Order: sequence, then C-alpha cells, then structure tokens
Amino acid sequence: MSPNSVPSGSVRSAAELNERIRALWLRAGGSLSAQERAEYELLVVEWAIAIRGEVVEAA
Repeated sequence: MSPNSVPSGSVRSAAELNERIRALWLRAGGSLSAQERAEYELLVVEWAIAIRGEVVEAA
C-alpha cells in the first residue's frame, strides 16, 4: 500500500489492519520515521473505516 493514498472501499478486515499496525510498530522498534508515520496514519484511518463497516453489518 502506498502511504500516499487511502484505498476506497477497503477489502481488508479490521483484524488484518490491526495486525499490520502492530507489525509496523514492531518493525520500527517503537519509533516511527516520517514515512512509517504516514503509513501508520493511513492504516489507522482504514482500520476505523473497517470497524465502522463491521459494526453497521452487525446491526
């Protein structure tokens, strides 16, 4: 995933995105570079969208 774009209509689950976020932090050793921070921010936005979608489906 390019850190410059948020995919529209994400096909990744919140669980998969959470795992990617955790892996990013592990790789970075707890301190993100500017590029890693941009990737992190996009993953968090995508994760929030996925969570919202899963809550709506459950309702």
